[in-house]
Amino acid sequence: MSVPNDLDLSDRPAALQQLGVGAAANSRLLTIAKDHIGSERETVLLASTRAWPLLEARMADVARGPEGEQGLREKLKAGLLDNTAWQQGPPGELAGRMVGATLRALTDHPARRPCSRGPPGLGRRRAPPPHPGGHRREGSRSRARALRPCPA
Repeated sequence: MSVPNDLDLSDRPAALQQLGVGAAANSRLLTIAKDHIGSERETVLLASTRAWPLLEARMADVARGPEGEQGLREKLKAGLLDNTAWQQGPPGELAGRMVGATLRALTDHPARRPCSRGPPGLGRRRAPPPHPGGHRREGSRSRARALRPCPA
């Protein structure tokens, strides 16, 4: 996606025009977003963020791509309906979480997304401290194997 250097996100209609999203596409993409967010209030909240024109342009790019509108719907379903982590947290941070979840849904490749994240902090764990004698304990295995891509 190409972003103009002079893009002014405070002028939404002009920003959408610069990003190649016309009025009809804008209306259609808002409807698709609402279908996958599930709430009119939360859809309006997402669409009112400064990042919305950029998200909408990315949505339009995905819809124009080889996967078409169905591919866009699948990405949003996986990122917003199937993974509702964005709904958890302080209400004042909901818009930011929604922007992040939508961006991840649009940019993550489904084959790289794990089916299950495993226990919290799994990816951030450090190696266990060395055992007396400097040898690794028999039978301990890497927990990284728990993160397997979802079957296609």
